[in-house]
Amino acid sequence: MTDAAPIHVHYDVDGGVCTLTLDSPGRRNAWNPAMEQQYFAALDRAAADGEVRAIVLTGAGDSFCPGLDSVRLEQAAGPVGLRLEGRRSQHYPLTIPKPMIAAINGPCAGIGLIQALVCDVRFMARGAKLSTAYAKLGIPAEYGLSWLLPRMIGVEHALDLLLSARRVDAEEAQRIGLVSRVCDAGDVLAQAQAYAHLLATGSSPRSMAAIRRQVWGDLSRDYTEANELWLRTMVRMNMPDNPDFGEGVSAMVQKRAPRFAPLPDGYELPELPPFVPQ
Repeated sequence: MTDAAPIHVHYDVDGGVCTLTLDSPGRRNAWNPAMEQQYFAALDRAAADGEVRAIVLTGAGDSFCPGLDSVRLEQAAGPVGLRLEGRRSQHYPLTIPKPMIAAINGPCAGIGLIQALVCDVRFMARGAKLSTAYAKLGIPAEYGLSWLLPRMIGVEHALDLLLSARRVDAEEAQRIGLVSRVCDAGDVLAQAQAYAHLLATGSSPRSMAAIRRQVWGDLSRDYTEANELWLRTMVRMNMPDNPDFGEGVSAMVQKRAPRFAPLPDGYELPELPPFVPQ
């Protein structure tokens, strides 16, 4: 990246936690092609970074990501339409072998909502609003949201949010299970980072990577398939090249904090169902 190229995603690591901040000044962090490329590149960097054990996603200023930039929307509504080819799937973050926490600090809609929902745990600021947006734009539910939302919050809540495209505040989002934590606006990032730090210091990187793949992948498996995958994964993680099991047991017996090794490069993880290419 040259000095002249705008930076739309900031990468900061502290205490095992990588904070990725979406930043599009003057556009309230609206999504654009450069931001998408930089965000996925930052996820690749965090996945390979031995110092990183958990990832927090947030937005700069008082906005998370209100969806696709309006300039892009106007182009998409024109005769050429929205160009989708050559992009990675918006579900790509699910392949990252480290837990992801969203700190929703402000407006979050459309493709911005997708980014929050493919994180594992969501913290949301009081006063922030969520929206699916699609029904008011005349387009279908995008990026598998019609599959994901019913599994998260049930069919009725999912259809309510998708059909109305209404804005949902933090308290309602927590009540229906869309987010798990509601925080004061000025504290949402710090609380998300504190939670990520607990994961980074107290949980096995190998275990977190496997569990993340199990949970997201098992949404598309039946009970028997999920148990077959668990057994294969358990056999593999009982092998001598997995020091986390012994360290976890020792830490528990000795009543001390565990000292887990970083996730090694190329560590074999449970498979995920394939994503639809764009």
